[in-house]
Amino acid sequence: MGGRVTRVFRTFNVESRARREISKEKPTPAPRHRTARLDATADQPEVKEKILRKDDRLLTLLKDVYVESRDPPVQVKDGGGQRLPCKQEEKRLTKLGHLGALDVKKVSKGKISIVEALTLLNNHKLHPQIWTAEKIAAEYSLELKDVNSLLEFFIPFTVQEFPKETKKAIKS
Repeated sequence: MGGRVTRVFRTFNVESRARREISKEKPTPAPRHRTARLDATADQPEVKEKILRKDDRLLTLLKDVYVESRDPPVQVKDGGGQRLPCKQEEKRLTKLGHLGALDVKKVSKGKISIVEALTLLNNHKLHPQIWTAEKIAAEYSLELKDVNSLLEFFIPFTVQEFPKETKKAIKS
């Protein structure tokens, strides 16, 4: 609502306001200061002549100067076997399901892939006596508290099919 009101005021009489701004007198720029150096050389021909003349004494001194430049030899710094310590994570092979081509092959210990998570949630849902939290933690190298949280807060989807004879079914 507020945008409509401001747009009305903004677009009100736009053309006449634009013409008024265009027709205003332009301000005159400030006068530039004359530089003394350029004006002095333009007026005095002997200064120009002195600038263009070659000095023989300076030329002979310049011919005696010889400059030789050499780069220092490049030294490659070898670490001498000292390397920064890198964090080595223990990896384990995943327990591949039917989506083996889509799933990752190696996972760090303490973590699981998406396919493994769905598989263990489904196994626990179908057979909770066999797939307990302790067994899942041992099987997938996970901590028990993480497995308990996973089983508590994540539930896989269930597919329910309703019989066609119910009253809610649409008859065609």
